Amino acid sequence: MLRTVGLLILSNCFMTYAWYGHLKNNSVPLWKAILISWLIAFFEYCLMVPANRHGYLHGMTGFQLKITQEVIALFIFVLFAIFYLKEPFELKYMISIVCIIAAVYFAFK
Repeated sequence: MLRTVGLLILSNCFMTYAWYGHLKNNSVPLWKAILISWLIAFFEYCLMVPANRHGYLHGMTGFQLKITQEVIALFIFVLFAIFYLKEPFELKYMISIVCIIAAVYFAFK
């Protein structure tokens, strides 16, 4: 499971930058932002597909893989939003994250 989680973390770093990295630079034409995002997302897929396959072959269900991926994506995005986009982290976001972590708990119980 550790290998699966590690690959999911790396893939989500690429995914988050591909989806949201262009928000800081609005001067890039949209078509270029889309093309660059697709090129970055290629590396996400090169990590995500093996992560899911490895997890599934080692006893994780599809539901568990997806829920794990979503929580990882959320944490990566929180760091990205705070440190790259310079957005404030508010209490309502923390409460939302706690609810999602509860969902992970129930998915694995």
